[in-house]
Amino acid sequence: MSKISIKDMDLWYGDFQALHGVSLEIPKNQITAFIGPSGCGKSTLIKSLNRMNDLVEGCRIEGDIMLDGKDIYKSTMNVNSLRKNVGMVFQQPNPFPMSIYNNIAYGPRTHGITDKKQLDEIVEKSLRGAAIWEEVKDDLNKNALSISGGQQQRICIARALAVQPEVLLMDEPTSALDPISTAKIEELVTELKEKYTIVMVTHNMQQASRVSDQTAFFFNGRIIESGDTRDMFTNPTKKQTEDYISGRFG
Repeated sequence: MSKISIKDMDLWYGDFQALHGVSLEIPKNQITAFIGPSGCGKSTLIKSLNRMNDLVEGCRIEGDIMLDGKDIYKSTMNVNSLRKNVGMVFQQPNPFPMSIYNNIAYGPRTHGITDKKQLDEIVEKSLRGAAIWEEVKDDLNKNALSISGGQQQRICIARALAVQPEVLLMDEPTSALDPISTAKIEELVTELKEKYTIVMVTHNMQQASRVSDQTAFFFNGRIIESGDTRDMFTNPTKKQTEDYISGRFG
């Protein structure tokens, strides 16, 4: 069952067309990886899934992006509600310059939750969900910028989980991290798909093959091939895909 359905999508930044005729089904409670060389449209597409590209001047989209059958670009779509349902984790860990507790409580507070007991519960549940509660439970008043990069990224994941999204977008979430932190995030992402639909941009072929269920290969703003990850990595149907996966270019 598809959580997100993209049909015949074109995207322009001013006169430059960044995406051409993109169609893709993103299944519910699976991890879908976007792979391809730099500048091929992966991040552009992922940022379109919660309308982050609305913030880019001159960005224009044609085609359809449906979330649970609803067109997210329709004028009746509440963008704040959309971004609550479709959370985002970026390449560089970007915790707010405040305590760990306030980082996690920030989103729920903006959505009107003020009860201390309720906030305490959300903070603990979100930190447990991001597999970092045991590491920080005695340091919740510590500035989130003072912990390691890998911990900061899991704090950012916890912050995204705190508003109870249905979809988690991850734009190269481990590219700035060391191998041990990367392994922790990969393990976490695999666990999170039980509750969330996850879309992940990655430059790391091994990571895509390890954690994703579905993969879409992008090149020059087009999806060249998409489908089951194992099938694509063992038996790609397009020569371009085979060349990229085998490291001949990219």
